[in-house]
Amino acid sequence: MNQNLVRIGELAKRTDISVETLRYYEKEQLIKPQLRSESGYRLYSMEDENRLHFVLHAKKVGFSLSEIKELLNLRLNKDIHTCEEVKTYTGQKISEVEAKIADLQTMHHALNSLYKACCGGQEKATNCAILSSLDDESLFKRKTQS
Repeated sequence: MNQNLVRIGELAKRTDISVETLRYYEKEQLIKPQLRSESGYRLYSMEDENRLHFVLHAKKVGFSLSEIKELLNLRLNKDIHTCEEVKTYTGQKISEVEAKIADLQTMHHALNSLYKACCGGQEKATNCAILSSLDDESLFKRKTQS
């Protein structure tokens, strides 16, 4: 076996992910083994490991697997893409993250309001403000625009 090629278990160990995750990334066409050994083992090169690190880093900053595929395409074809394209793509992701943060802040505010409305005492939950509020559909209906 070529000294520069490693089996799936070794690549998983080097990148601190499971073999199952690596197989899933292969199924999703984010990575593919350089070749297979005579006995059918997947063999990965250093470039495959670098590509996998790229995938993992992109995932850590919030890109979805489909978005990572696009980034991999940009990475693979750097000579035909511009920094502007990559920056625009990243800017779109920032906008999505900001929208999620705003949604989470709204949820946090609503949960805090529910939490503060409850006495938290030892009495039965028959009149619990949290349960009553969650039962009240009028509080959760979307307001229609006039």
